[in-house]
Amino acid sequence: MADKKQDFRTARRVVVVEDSDAIREPVVAAFADAGYTAHGAVSGDDLEQIIDGRRPDLFILDVMLPGGRDGFDLIEVIRQRCDAGIIMVTARDHIDDRLRGLTGGADDYLVKPFLLDELLARASAVLRRRGRAESAVSVGDLLVDSDAGTVTRGDSVLDVTATELRLAEFLITQRGRTVTKPQILQAVWGYDAYDVNLVEVHVSALRRKMEAHGPRLIHTVRGLGYVLRVDR
Repeated sequence: MADKKQDFRTARRVVVVEDSDAIREPVVAAFADAGYTAHGAVSGDDLEQIIDGRRPDLFILDVMLPGGRDGFDLIEVIRQRCDAGIIMVTARDHIDDRLRGLTGGADDYLVKPFLLDELLARASAVLRRRGRAESAVSVGDLLVDSDAGTVTRGDSVLDVTATELRLAEFLITQRGRTVTKPQILQAVWGYDAYDVNLVEVHVSALRRKMEAHGPRLIHTVRGLGYVLRVDR
């Protein structure tokens, strides 16, 4: 877990305010596993101290919380003290609750039960909109910098195409996870109804360029797809 946190040059900081252990702990673990610095809180009673001490980039807020302040109250506290992103999570799916959260300053609103992958995707989108997303992400000696448009292996800048850059960006954000060819098609090309051999050709080309400067990072998972990982 700790190694994955260090994959980012400066990991984004996430605070999950949720009183249910069964929800808070898996959410914190999912963010940590995805490379974030994640912290959990049972209530918002100490939110001011958390903001000042941890300087979060993103808050995941439950609406119904113990103590004297609910999630809607905490939005106001956050907006007074910082410009972090806010995603509300709640079992209350009435439109009035959603509008209250969004008009009150939340960036997004997710109804329980939810998939962790969906929460992570929404978190990434919120951070991008707020200009807090990572530009450069590294795994081992591989560095992908979206803003610079470069893929670097050790001290060598790889000569990659625009498509290979998008492929490297997607694989490194999914590091440690097996992704299927249709998932890659959707993420890199924007569609899934196409010959998956297109993926194989570009993965092979990118892998050759990476392996010219170090050990294998993109591994084939037979019958499933590919995974980018560092074998130790």
